[in-house]
Amino acid sequence: MTEQEPHQSAVVLDLNRGQLHEIFRALILARATEERLEVLFKQGHVTGGIYRSLGQEAGAVGAAYALRRRDDGTGDIIAPTVRATGAVFLMGGTPLQFFRQYLARATSPTGGRESKVYWVDFESGLVAPTSPLGTMVEVMAGVGLAFKLRGEDRVALVFYGDGASSTGAWHEGLCFAAAQACPMVLIVEANQWAFSSPTSTNTRVQSFVEKADGYGLHAESVDGTDVLAVYACVQRAVARARAGDGTGMVELQYYRMGGHAQHDDQEYADPEELKKWKAKDPIAVFRDRLLAEGFTTSEELVSLVDGAFEEARVAADQALAEPAPLGPETLEDVYTDVVARPPWTRMAVPDPRNS
Repeated sequence: MTEQEPHQSAVVLDLNRGQLHEIFRALILARATEERLEVLFKQGHVTGGIYRSLGQEAGAVGAAYALRRRDDGTGDIIAPTVRATGAVFLMGGTPLQFFRQYLARATSPTGGRESKVYWVDFESGLVAPTSPLGTMVEVMAGVGLAFKLRGEDRVALVFYGDGASSTGAWHEGLCFAAAQACPMVLIVEANQWAFSSPTSTNTRVQSFVEKADGYGLHAESVDGTDVLAVYACVQRAVARARAGDGTGMVELQYYRMGGHAQHDDQEYADPEELKKWKAKDPIAVFRDRLLAEGFTTSEELVSLVDGAFEEARVAADQALAEPAPLGPETLEDVYTDVVARPPWTRMAVPDPRNS
């Protein structure tokens, strides 16, 4: 089947053969990079934890592919989670930056001061997540409001796991975003777990779209293991937000196929449940669909897979060879030399007798 004569499903999604290959490679690159990172962790090169998106790659890739991705500061903006590796790469981040971050190299985007995907690149549309859960909903609501006030045709998209929905910041951010009709889309990564607690222990709802009604959000739930279904669903939500219909929510239904972090062996998970979800591996499902519908050949897929794994290997080797930051460098770009006026609450010396 030629690129000019795509299957019905691709016509609906407005995706051609080349774009489908690009999506497949993005899925593979996310997994290949994380697999290489796991090896580095076991070899003792990574200090701290690592977080896999195993089984969730389709959510991050499908969502990011629905955005306007530019490198000049005029595109859409995302706030990823540690499991949104595929989205980070599609938005302009690279495996080399990824490895530099986790290995805390002086050459990393944060100069070795932070690990994981916690870096900012406004030109590409990346906003670093913060560790306190839920707070990025508030931050991205502000980003969306700025787009609206400036009349910019842009959308803010924020990822969060289902556990974060139990935090106050998550609700405050959604309340504000909805009331101000901010062009924002919240992606709820409903992977069934919050650390080692099943989702059922922190919410009574069967689907997070039930919570959307309380804020007046437009919302949809989608199979998060189907990358094309995610793409189509997020595309609709982004189009509504861009058209002025306010904030939306998309729930991605899938399963965290590993522990919360690499040190978590996930003994608490039901083996039969894990087996069921492994059969829905998003990469295998998409690969089979591409082959069955004539969008690719086995030879093309092998080439895409080999290329992605080689890119991950080369990036990891390069990052390993680069230096860690020097001790004195850790204080650079941390404190400002600008003397700011104190707030009105500290204009006078505090009197402890009046406190």
